[in-house]
Amino acid sequence: MLRGLYSAASGLISQQRRHDTVTNNISNIETAGYKQNTTALRSFNEMLLQMTGVESTGNKTIGTWTGAVFGEESLTYHSQGDITQTNNANDFAIISNILVDGLNFDQSGKAISQDGEVVFQPQAYFTVQNVSGEVKYTRGGQFSVDSQGNLLTNNGDRVLNTNNEPIVLPAGVSINDLTLTADRRLVTSKGEDTGIQLLISQIDNPNGLVREGDGTFKLVEGTAEAIADNAQVEVRQGYIELSNVDMTQASVDLMAAARAYEANQKMVQYFDQTLQKTANEIGRIE
Repeated sequence: MLRGLYSAASGLISQQRRHDTVTNNISNIETAGYKQNTTALRSFNEMLLQMTGVESTGNKTIGTWTGAVFGEESLTYHSQGDITQTNNANDFAIISNILVDGLNFDQSGKAISQDGEVVFQPQAYFTVQNVSGEVKYTRGGQFSVDSQGNLLTNNGDRVLNTNNEPIVLPAGVSINDLTLTADRRLVTSKGEDTGIQLLISQIDNPNGLVREGDGTFKLVEGTAEAIADNAQVEVRQGYIELSNVDMTQASVDLMAAARAYEANQKMVQYFDQTLQKTANEIGRIE
């Protein structure tokens, strides 16, 4: 009986985590460049149940039992979000559709190779540097320029150029006077090259990125390579990338998590009532 209680309790915890993940996605649906999370649920490892003492020769096998479910980890979907025009010279959006020969990626950016191996679609990111000098990656292109001419993200990280140096606009030059070319260089209205080129990094396995908040990711596994001329990656000025959260699917997931939580809650109440009867009625000695 207690096994069933433990299973229901673990279901409560897992569905609460799933509910929190979906709620966080919905709250960031208007955050530029936000990538939605999903909670991966799986059962505990199977255990063999045996009845002991039934025969002198050994035990009797009853069967297997998985025990419970738990939220193993939160996975991030790095698929492309829709872009919208803002006409703001500070805004930049990446449009990325990096293809791999012989693979057809689904909507979530996953494909199966001929060897049966799961392969994730490479993605492109702005490369930034925080105040500690650590390199991070983001798709949130709502930049700003401070009084020293530094190009910054919305959380104060410095945007890097192809020399892996923070971008600093020339003295007396406003971002509104600059235009981004197809090869991601910033030129003046007269076509003069400022020598500034945005560093766009390609992450071959985006699952090697760990979310750090404020739309930034840290690469903990794999490598990042600077993208040169790649027709599969485009950066547009005056646009931003919206979040890739599907509001309809998120609403369905939110309701499903709430229903599953309610069902597990009722099972906990049922086991509680059963234990109460066992202790107060069946076990009572008259």
